[in-house]
Amino acid sequence: MEGLDPATRQDRIEAGRVVLRRARPDDLAMFHAAMSDPGVMRYWATPPHPDLAMTEQWLADMIAADPLISDDFVIEYQGQPIGKMGCWRLPEFGYLLHPAFHGQGLASEALAGLVHYMRRRGLPRLRADVDPRNAASLRLLERAGFIETGRANRTWLVGGEWCDSVYLELALNPS
Repeated sequence: MEGLDPATRQDRIEAGRVVLRRARPDDLAMFHAAMSDPGVMRYWATPPHPDLAMTEQWLADMIAADPLISDDFVIEYQGQPIGKMGCWRLPEFGYLLHPAFHGQGLASEALAGLVHYMRRRGLPRLRADVDPRNAASLRLLERAGFIETGRANRTWLVGGEWCDSVYLELALNPS
């Protein structure tokens, strides 16, 4: 992405009780446990992963992503992977968390670390596309300073169900 300083790209970010680090093949079991869970995937852009091979391909794509367009991290807590947070395509931001770690403030800490990092990298903004039924994510993003920029109906067809979108943005380095 234009304007990002490649020298500022980090492999590890400490953020309160969590660490953001690059994905590794040994993260597969946690990601499959989370991504095969219908509750975790309820507001994701794809249905739950039906088999390990699908998660393995997803993780391989995350690991191999071009650093000029992607800047994604694994969230680690007490030495174990618990989710992902970052930009699958800059500046589009997303995250997921294994259900055993919901409601503990860990996503807030990871997001604060990511925002600080992206500011240092010179990214002008982060954008999020959230299902309006996902009240917990909307609250998290609002607390972090994201502002709603629009809404649209029937934007994602996931598992045969149309989902709507709330678009949010956080200015990181306003000009």
